[in-house]
Amino acid sequence: MRIRYTREALLDLQRLRAFIAEHDPQAAARVAADLVRRIEALAAHPRVGRPVDQAPAPDVLRDLITPHHVIRYLLHDDTLHILRLWHQRENPPGDT
Repeated sequence: MRIRYTREALLDLQRLRAFIAEHDPQAAARVAADLVRRIEALAAHPRVGRPVDQAPAPDVLRDLITPHHVIRYLLHDDTLHILRLWHQRENPPGDT
């Protein structure tokens, strides 16, 4: 399965890393690498994430919940689209 990142997901990853790097640059690198590893593991098991119940198609829009972050992704054909990433203490993107 191919993995594609949206522009927003890439910006989210940069934002999370920059926030952590303000306090601990080494931790920021570890967290970013861990998130990328988790995303790559999704290719082997794309349905491991929880369906997003409020979505029009919850069977294809899913959230991978990690100990500190959420990775929202969309399954479409043979492609895993990484849509957004955020810390669990943040509101999900689009929620205000």
